[in-house]
Amino acid sequence: MKQSKKILPKIYMGLLIIFFYAPILYTVIFSFNESRSLTRFTGFSLQWYEKMFHDRFMVESIINTILIAVLATVISTIIGTIASIGLSSSRKIVRAVVEQVNDLPIMNPEIVTAIGLLMFFTTLNIEKGFGTLLIAHIMFCTPYVMLSITPKLRSLDPNLADAALDLGATPWQALIKVIVPQIMPGIISGALIAFTMSFDDFIISYFVTGNGVSNISIMVYTMSKRINPSINSLSTIMIVIITIALILVNVIPILKERKEKKKI
Repeated sequence: MKQSKKILPKIYMGLLIIFFYAPILYTVIFSFNESRSLTRFTGFSLQWYEKMFHDRFMVESIINTILIAVLATVISTIIGTIASIGLSSSRKIVRAVVEQVNDLPIMNPEIVTAIGLLMFFTTLNIEKGFGTLLIAHIMFCTPYVMLSITPKLRSLDPNLADAALDLGATPWQALIKVIVPQIMPGIISGALIAFTMSFDDFIISYFVTGNGVSNISIMVYTMSKRINPSINSLSTIMIVIITIALILVNVIPILKERKEKKKI
């Protein structure tokens, strides 16, 4: 009886791992398939990777996705950080109202946000394209940055900035050299969330883009109606990049700790 109690959780965990990672493994394997079949592996080939890099539409979508994600992340992180620091010094009622407004894009269904942005750009006669796509991404990324930074600001000593000013620092120096380093973990996590949200977005991007500008999610949607194994190749490259990034993020702190222990 005791052995069955120990085995059952392991079986359950194993089934969960298979459920979550089997589709990823399937995608990686069939990205090297010789034929177009997505159900039968006929032989090893790199042709779909070659075709992916020779497909102009796919390459442009990848470049647009990365460019918009990077720009949206940088701009939303700057805006979110400044707004969060400003709110931390505001009155409680102002802070409460702004925080409630900031939560609306997060709680709102994406389809509602997408339609709202579409109507907004249409009303102002703004031509949809790269610019509208970037503005939309900055709009829905900024609340996530603020949501990540605000708890870090609340944990700070409210007299920290005043102490820096009393010691001779200028307001700019107090901000850059005292406040920002203290909330840097929140800024980094907010930027990573913003990048992920921008890179992965489909619904809002689909409604606000135009003039042949598309990102990876829109490209995959348009290509999903016909079999194209190059999508598997693109997915595999993204999986490899994310895996390497996760390994580095987890390994680098461990290596730093070991170096510090050796110095001690």
